[in-house]
Amino acid sequence: MSDSTSPSTRDADVLDETYTRMHATGPEFEGWLSNHGPMAADALIRLGCGEDVEAWLDGYARRLDEAPAPRWDIEEADWREVIGDPSRLGDWCALFDRQLREEPWRDVLARWWPRLLDGAVASAAHGLIRTGHAVRALLELPTPPRRAELAQALGYWAARHQPLPDHPSPHGDADFATALDAVPVISSSGGIRTRLSDLARTPSWPDTVARLRGAPQPGQVPAALDDLVDEAVTRYQRWAHGNPIMLVHAATAPRAARLVLPALPERLWAPTYDAAWAVTAAISAIYRPSTPPPPAGSSERQTVTPQDVTARAIATGDEHAIKFIEVALESHHRGNNHALTAGARASYLIAPVDYDE
Repeated sequence: MSDSTSPSTRDADVLDETYTRMHATGPEFEGWLSNHGPMAADALIRLGCGEDVEAWLDGYARRLDEAPAPRWDIEEADWREVIGDPSRLGDWCALFDRQLREEPWRDVLARWWPRLLDGAVASAAHGLIRTGHAVRALLELPTPPRRAELAQALGYWAARHQPLPDHPSPHGDADFATALDAVPVISSSGGIRTRLSDLARTPSWPDTVARLRGAPQPGQVPAALDDLVDEAVTRYQRWAHGNPIMLVHAATAPRAARLVLPALPERLWAPTYDAAWAVTAAISAIYRPSTPPPPAGSSERQTVTPQDVTARAIATGDEHAIKFIEVALESHHRGNNHALTAGARASYLIAPVDYDE
C-alpha cells in the first residue's frame, strides 16, 4: 500500500521495463487522449501490485499510438516560438531526450520548470502529472529509462503547454478549504479547452485565485501542497458526479507538484505552490457540479477499509481510478477522514460495472 516509499528491487525493474515498453508509444493517442500507461503502472507498483503491471499494460497498450517521429530539431534558444505547438510533439520529446542524455537531469528540470509552469493545466495537467511520477522515480534510482520517461513527460508538457486565464497570485487570507468551496460553478460543456475559455469570461475567476493566502515560506510549501491535495480529495467525494474522471486531476495535479519539489531549487517552490493552486481551482471550477451528490450505492458504502478501496480500484482496471486511489490512500495516511470514501466514490462512478448487483 502506497505511502510514497521506494519500491523493491524487483518492482524497480518492473518500472524500468514499463518505461522502456511505453516509450515505443506516444504521450497521447486518438488525437488528444493522454497516455496513462507509465503513470498507472507506477501507481500499481506503489499499491503493492507490481506483479499485475504486465497484464494491465497488455490490455492498455492496444489503445495506444506509436511514438511521434521528430521532424525538425528545436533549438532551446527558440523555445518561446514553438511552445504549446502540439504538431511539434515528436520534436519536443527529442529535444528533452537529447538534453537529458547530455546534462544532469536535475539541471534540465530546474531550467525548464519555470518555463513550463504557467502552462501546467495543459491536457488536464497530464504533462505535470507525468513529470511528477518520473521525478519521483528518478529521485529513487536515476536509470536511463527513467531519464527517458522524464523526457517524454516534459516534451508532452511543452507541446501541449496552455496558460490559464489571467489571474493574480494568491494573496488573501483564506485556507484551502474555504478557497475551494468558493470556486464558482461554470456552466460549460465540451472539452477542457472550451471550458477554460468559458472560465476566462467568468468575472469572479481572478478573485477565486487571489482569495487563497499567499505562498508560505519555502520550508512550509511541501506541507501546504499536501493540505491542498487533501482538500481536493475531500471535495471529490462531493463533486465527482460533475465529471468523475476530470475531477481526479484536481488532486493528482498538486500531488505531482509536491513530488517534484525535492528535485527543485527552493526559489521555485513558491511559484510551484501558486501554480498548483491555480490549476486545482480551475479544474474544480470548470467541472464542479451545481447539484448535490447522489446517494452512495450499497457497494460504495461497504468499501470502507484501505484494502477494500484499493482492491475495488484495481478491479476496475481503469487508469484514473488506480491513480486516484494511490493519492487518496496517501491522504488517508495523513489523517484525512474523507479520503477512503472519496476513493470508493471514484471507483463507483468511473467504473460502476458489477456494483449493487
